[in-house]
Amino acid sequence: MLEQDGGLSLTIARIVQRLKGSSLHTQLERQARISLHNPEIKLESLKEDIKDFLKTSGWEKKLQNAVYSELNVFPSPCHPAAPPEHMKEPLAYMRKAQGSWEKRILKSLNSMCTELSIPLAQKRPASEQKELLNKWNEMGTDEPDLSLFRPVYAPKDFLEVLMNLRNPNYENGEQPSFRNHLGLIQVPLKVKDIPELKEDFSELDLNIGQLGIDDSAQVPPEFFENEHVRVGQKVLAEQDSAAAQQYVRQGCPTALRADLWALILNISDQPEDILYYEQLKSNVIQHDLLVDSLIYKDVKLTASNDDYYFVFEDYLYQVLLCFSRDTSVLEHFAYSSATPPKSYIQGKLGIEEYAVFYPPNGVIPFHGFSMYVAPLCFLYHEPAKLYQIFREMYVRFFFRLHSISSHPSGIVSLCLLFETLLQTHLPQLFYHLREIGAQPLRISFKWMVRAFSGYLATDQLLLLWDRILGYNSLEILAVLAAAVFAFRAVNLMEVTSLAAAEAVLADLSTLKVMPLLQIFLFATVT
Repeated sequence: MLEQDGGLSLTIARIVQRLKGSSLHTQLERQARISLHNPEIKLESLKEDIKDFLKTSGWEKKLQNAVYSELNVFPSPCHPAAPPEHMKEPLAYMRKAQGSWEKRILKSLNSMCTELSIPLAQKRPASEQKELLNKWNEMGTDEPDLSLFRPVYAPKDFLEVLMNLRNPNYENGEQPSFRNHLGLIQVPLKVKDIPELKEDFSELDLNIGQLGIDDSAQVPPEFFENEHVRVGQKVLAEQDSAAAQQYVRQGCPTALRADLWALILNISDQPEDILYYEQLKSNVIQHDLLVDSLIYKDVKLTASNDDYYFVFEDYLYQVLLCFSRDTSVLEHFAYSSATPPKSYIQGKLGIEEYAVFYPPNGVIPFHGFSMYVAPLCFLYHEPAKLYQIFREMYVRFFFRLHSISSHPSGIVSLCLLFETLLQTHLPQLFYHLREIGAQPLRISFKWMVRAFSGYLATDQLLLLWDRILGYNSLEILAVLAAAVFAFRAVNLMEVTSLAAAEAVLADLSTLKVMPLLQIFLFATVT
């Protein structure tokens, strides 16, 4: 009990410390001072009167949302005696593997730099700055020669690294027996089974109304939708982040989704946010980074060729170029297993006072990175708001999909959960695919790394992302990946090669997410 109280005290202290530096703290102080001029505020009950004023004027709710947001983002504090790196990642072999992977990425980036004789960063000439500013809203029309640039890495390269992960505490002959696991991931992490997943995702039960289900035996869809919209409007009127998060577990009505997601992520339209975005834009205009070309290349290779997303090409450039300059993103490395790369001013290699993070946000984009932004373009048409939503989605969720960690929402755990679900509940299919050299993870990995963006139809993808936000977890990605294999099991049992299996699963654009998830979770015999 004492340890629990100590953890709570640490959490409270950390939240107070973080909120002290926020614009909300400044606004609350200003409102409290203004309230002193109110005749209803009495000196003898000053503290209580100011509290009541903040409550009735809506500021208490904003404070609650900010605290709830902090609790959702930051992990529970470690034991006070634990070293600081344990907050990033408690397992030493995972930290070591992530460090080695980062060195490989940097080596790839530096060799490209050397081969092309291009500096990591340089100031743009005045003429180029003016040109970029003029075409800021139509960067998609620009066709720079990117033939010599290549993505620093692709998901399949990352999978190879994860396949070679081993816990050194196991002897060579002993390790695979940890659960008779015959998949590609060979690390002993605890993942959930179907009964635990049913409990966690209880709102997806077959008897509970869902948006994204065309027919339900219990409630006529029109009746449920009308009532769900009414409740959603009430949640928005209350401006309560926790209520919004609970609400979206049953799906968001299309007309309310943008506002509900913003409420869950605690993003409001503040003038300083627009100013901050403009400042990032100014940084893009002034300086040319090597990663800019990687961003251009990625958008051209992915979103520009996608039937749903090609129209948002300009938005993608704007958001991703600004994101690369945003030093506030560095804060997420406090709870990420990754470490931001450092670069040194020419001639000062190794001297720490001349070190800078590169890129400024510490995130090197990989092949498919732009697909994290593309679906959000359907919801947000103001670049500043779109940018804030993406940044918050990234530092809450997406960073876990391309870093090595033991976190339950980390990509290693998702891969292991996917393989364990298949091996346990579809053993014949799993062994058949394994025997023909078509390990299921080789097919599903790219879906999970991209959070299914670019694979599902957009309306279905947004229904899936509703649940990621609602449950504050990425585990549903692994469940859906397993559900897709279960749905196509009959066809997959007939294939005789990896290429044939990939062909069966090449097009997911006709799939309906919610029925697949419900059937897999709640109609599977356990």
